[in-house]
Amino acid sequence: MKSFILVNTYRKLFGNAFLRRYYRLYSTEKIKEKNSIDKIRNIGILAHIDAGKTTTTERMLFYSGTIRSMGEVHHGNTVTDYMEQERQRGITITSAAVSFPWRDHQINLIDTPGHIDFTMEVELSLAVLDGAVVVLDGSAGVEAQTLTVWRQASGYKLPRIVYVNKLDRSDADAEACAISVQDKLHALPLLLHIPVKMDGRLVGLIDLVTLEEIIWTQGRGKNYTQRKLTEVSDGHKWEYAINRHRRLIDTLSSIDDKLAETIIHQESLDNIQAKEIEDAIRRCTLDMKGFPVLCGSSYKNIGVQTLIDGVISYLPSPSERTGVYNSFGNDLCARAFKVQHDDQRGVLTFLRLYSGEILKGQKIYNVARGTSEQTGSLSVALADDYQPAESLAAGNIAVVSGLKTTMTGDLVTSSQSAARRAREKLVATLKDPRAQDDMLVPSARVKLQAMDTEPTTEEVADVMLGIGTSIPEPVFLCSIEPPGPGQLGALETALEELVREDPSLRVHTDEDTGQMVLAGMGELHLEIIKERIIREYKIDVELGTPQISYREMLEGSAKDRLVVDRKIGNARQTVTVVLSAKTVRGVAADRVLKLDKTAESAANLAHVHPRTMSAVSRGVAARDASPGAEACPLVDTQVTLHWLEVGRGTSESVVSATVSQCLRRVFSSAGSVLLEPVMFLQLVVPETHSARLLADLTRRRADQLQVTLRRDNKVIECVAPLSRLVGYSAAVRSLSSGLASFSMQFYEYRQMSPHDEEEAVRDVTGF
Repeated sequence: MKSFILVNTYRKLFGNAFLRRYYRLYSTEKIKEKNSIDKIRNIGILAHIDAGKTTTTERMLFYSGTIRSMGEVHHGNTVTDYMEQERQRGITITSAAVSFPWRDHQINLIDTPGHIDFTMEVELSLAVLDGAVVVLDGSAGVEAQTLTVWRQASGYKLPRIVYVNKLDRSDADAEACAISVQDKLHALPLLLHIPVKMDGRLVGLIDLVTLEEIIWTQGRGKNYTQRKLTEVSDGHKWEYAINRHRRLIDTLSSIDDKLAETIIHQESLDNIQAKEIEDAIRRCTLDMKGFPVLCGSSYKNIGVQTLIDGVISYLPSPSERTGVYNSFGNDLCARAFKVQHDDQRGVLTFLRLYSGEILKGQKIYNVARGTSEQTGSLSVALADDYQPAESLAAGNIAVVSGLKTTMTGDLVTSSQSAARRAREKLVATLKDPRAQDDMLVPSARVKLQAMDTEPTTEEVADVMLGIGTSIPEPVFLCSIEPPGPGQLGALETALEELVREDPSLRVHTDEDTGQMVLAGMGELHLEIIKERIIREYKIDVELGTPQISYREMLEGSAKDRLVVDRKIGNARQTVTVVLSAKTVRGVAADRVLKLDKTAESAANLAHVHPRTMSAVSRGVAARDASPGAEACPLVDTQVTLHWLEVGRGTSESVVSATVSQCLRRVFSSAGSVLLEPVMFLQLVVPETHSARLLADLTRRRADQLQVTLRRDNKVIECVAPLSRLVGYSAAVRSLSSGLASFSMQFYEYRQMSPHDEEEAVRDVTGF
């Protein structure tokens, strides 16, 4: 009674707004205390564009009680699509982090974009997740971008569950989707649900683990009933379900030894308990031997609750996914995966916490950059809303302000000594080859394979601690200009902030024209950046016509020697350098410069000062001007330093300039060929319009890979030069009367024919 009077008194004094704010802060602290690391799930939602990622996320937030009403993508009022451009276009552009409770667990979820132009957002998010939900369109199955996100997730050894969405559509087929998972993703699907339809309308699901029928009734999907199927009352439905149930157990027993032993002991498939089946599914999911396939229709409010249950039941907790981060023990260890600029809060850095605890205002040490920084505020994200917190423990996603140098992919810890202890412990662990093989993710393995010599344990540890995401090369570029000279500084600041948010965006100044050049992943990518600068930074910028980002590759190999001996001012500058260059496929960007290991060269280079070697590296990095008239960046090129003599008092800038000049001569001797970006294109078009689109693809120099039937539609897969696909969306709409859809993604850089090369040079140079 006293507590009730006290609360009422506070309500009268300070108003309901204060109490709501206090309750939110109090709730955050309670959630942090209540949820141990084993009851946390860090997951991402991945899918092809328009498969229903954002709609599914919105339903999860609604059914968990985090939001009071559901938004819709077509209404532009969803929680995770909070940017103005996202709401106008009905697509997800930037990943959004949300946290919500579900049955004594805390789920930290990241909703990612599906459009290929924003695939970098997916890559950045995957690096810090413990598991993922891959959403499929029930009428289309595995699509082009599904293949990309699946491959990205495999690069981080992420356990996944598959959610077949849109099963309310008349042409949807859950079993066909499961087959497409097996055929196209080469993964073993474990179908756990059968759709239940009444009068052609989806009303529920049959759970093949428990043999229960779940029917959604009313209350916007909040209310549903569950009942056990019986042979007497359900007849044919029970018979079909029990056959699929046995098939599921049989499949599981072939990949899970523990379940197989249980079946042998009981001598039957019918006496296996639901808990034993769930445990087997979980083990297979964590080992990525099988992938659970769940069903539903998020837009029709069916199957979302069972999906969240599946996330808790089958995907790992943070404690099951620590790996390399175990070496930090109780010290703070976190990785930055997103940087965002906020008008009120300044620069916000999203951190995934792997160990230890982070406090508000704590000083942190950046392992990748070797610097310490002071954090400001600490909060938990709900899309663009932030709930303040005093501290957050391992397994959570934290948002901190005040970091100036920390970039996406950087690893941070509490101090330099903590980083040193973790490295020493990791090196000791990696001496066991089995432990090394288990801890290495494919993305780290690629970096190690690019090394010239067998990496030492210390080098392996450095790569694993510093491993970041691989940033794709941009394929489109255009000039960008402010409305007047007075706004040039403001534009440079805006672009600097946007590049920090989105590493796939590149900005440089053309040496010949003096123009600022913006490079990105596609026409839509550059268009969104322009809109953001106009809307968020109030700068009415103009973009030039998008151009294709061509590359060049050396035609042969060459070696040259350059001697510089001149007097600048009162100092004598002398440099002698011998360099060679050749084509090496897939050479990493940080492995372009190689030192000659022969006895004579090694003896000479052993005495080169580290500062001088840094100057050489800068000279190599400034080598972008190729031997061709079109001056496109060189790719797959390895430079070898054979000899270097530097006179006393010679400046580092002279060393860099000499190396760069020598390389130009080497490249000119080797010659080059022009490469153009080629895209993988998937078209889904009604058969009535397919002939016109196929004829159009032939004119665009497309190479057909395959044409398959999907009910009344043809699915055309081909590869085509990006230069022939500029403005392709308008052509597709026109030729198909708006009935066709397409997606494309970067495939490879390919050598051009002499005629096409001549045409490309004319487009680039203007003559």
